[in-house]
Amino acid sequence: MKTNFLIFLCLIGLLTNFKTLSQQKINIIPQPQEVIVGKDKFTIDSQTKIVSIEESKTAAVLLQNFLQEGMDNRVEIVDSKKTVAGSITFKLDKDQSKEGYELEISKKGIEILASNTTGWFYGLQSLKQLFPVGFEFSAKKVEAVELPTVKIEDAPRFGWRAFMLDESRYFKGKEQVKMLLDEMALLKMNVFHWHLVDDQGWRIEIKKYPLLTEIGSKRKSTQVGALKWKSPIQSGEPHEGYYTQQEIKEIVEYASKRHITIVPEIEMPGHSSAAIAAYSWLGTNKEDIEVPIKFGVGPDVYDVSDPKVYQFLTDVLDEVMGLFPSKVIHIGGDEVKYNHWKSSESVQAYMKEKGLATPAELQVYFTNDISQYLQSKGRRMMGWNEIMGHNVHDFQDASDTESKQQLAQETVIHFWKGDVTLANQAASSGYDIVNSLHSSTYLDYDYKSIPLSKAYDFDPIPADLDPKYHNKVIGTGCQMWGEWIPTNGYMHFQVFPRIAAYAEVGWTEKKNKNYESFKLALKNLQTRWEQLGIYSAPESVVDKQD
Repeated sequence: MKTNFLIFLCLIGLLTNFKTLSQQKINIIPQPQEVIVGKDKFTIDSQTKIVSIEESKTAAVLLQNFLQEGMDNRVEIVDSKKTVAGSITFKLDKDQSKEGYELEISKKGIEILASNTTGWFYGLQSLKQLFPVGFEFSAKKVEAVELPTVKIEDAPRFGWRAFMLDESRYFKGKEQVKMLLDEMALLKMNVFHWHLVDDQGWRIEIKKYPLLTEIGSKRKSTQVGALKWKSPIQSGEPHEGYYTQQEIKEIVEYASKRHITIVPEIEMPGHSSAAIAAYSWLGTNKEDIEVPIKFGVGPDVYDVSDPKVYQFLTDVLDEVMGLFPSKVIHIGGDEVKYNHWKSSESVQAYMKEKGLATPAELQVYFTNDISQYLQSKGRRMMGWNEIMGHNVHDFQDASDTESKQQLAQETVIHFWKGDVTLANQAASSGYDIVNSLHSSTYLDYDYKSIPLSKAYDFDPIPADLDPKYHNKVIGTGCQMWGEWIPTNGYMHFQVFPRIAAYAEVGWTEKKNKNYESFKLALKNLQTRWEQLGIYSAPESVVDKQD
């Protein structure tokens, strides 16, 4: 009886000193996998040291700079493999996963354990969110900061956690891109999918083909108005802009320091009007066109039967690969209108020569050639799910989309449209999938179509996918298509706060998600965004469904 009573008292003590995950008041987005909250505090002051090994030095300097933003005294970094009482210590733990970390704050100090720089970086992002809101922006610096005691064990659900920015439609510039990268890093998102070319603009310098930017980066007007796709209104103002290769290198380096891989998207064979406006011989119709001023699918597509066009595309890819170290290169491949190929005598002759029965087979054949070229350079192709020959558009004749061609097995399928069974078929066929179903992840959709709660509830793994294929879904992405974001403020409104919901979709296991807890934690981020001049959509809008 006495022994049982002592055990009972110990249990009461544990419950008194720690709160369970459901009760915790730690506001971190994305929600960590395991959290135990204590009732004590740890104080960072002028006596506190940052203890780092050589491998964690980069993260230690980042923390030092962060503390300097809000504190009077500069916290010193000490090189040591030993834990020093009252310090913030970065420690090596080889048992942690590639992006996993452990963060523990006790009365004695702070420890961040990881197996590499990415893990330490993510542990630091969680630590930063435990500081008072606005700590690094306050005009009045403090002498000390109190943090709650907590133990966090964390690692992501998915390895691919992406945000896409379309700059073909509206060029935003490197400062906005850097702002987005900063917010992605805080939210532990690791892929910036950069849609740089499309019908309405070419935004990347290609030295071998200067007209791509001299002509293709400019349009004389832009479709605007509340009716959007059906609007007859034009801005009557030119729009232009592109990134030099030096600017691309600068942004790639900026992203890399934040553990973000930039995956460039170079559309082919459709959405190619800006390039064709620069070099008319690229097009199937071989006619001079202007960069389109209306949104939607453009007036021509690449002539994939022409060896000169293939040479052009590989030349472009060579320069792109020279700028982006990403192992994955996105080639688009969506919304190719086959009527251009059907009405071309040279394309029809090419199809007959190659034994291709339908335009879909021609697209898969062409796409495999591009995949083979990328593989020869040590890269991997990614494309929207039409590249499999899927019929997901009512503007295509069903007979044109039949295909017996087998898409290269190494391809990453970016699923965005069509019946979910198509994603299941791809996964069961052995393809890796990034699930970005448009009806749940497209940020150009208004909040009535995708309220914050719907964004948060999205599960990248289809409900009826056989569990043995779950590992083929490597992650998810949210897409900021650019047709209707003419200003930075419009973009901010569409992206924030939904990007935080998608970050949690990609990182947090389903069993650990809770929408009400997420909304509470979101308030801190919204305050941060306001301080940064990011114009987030207000709470009165984000869950409005009528």
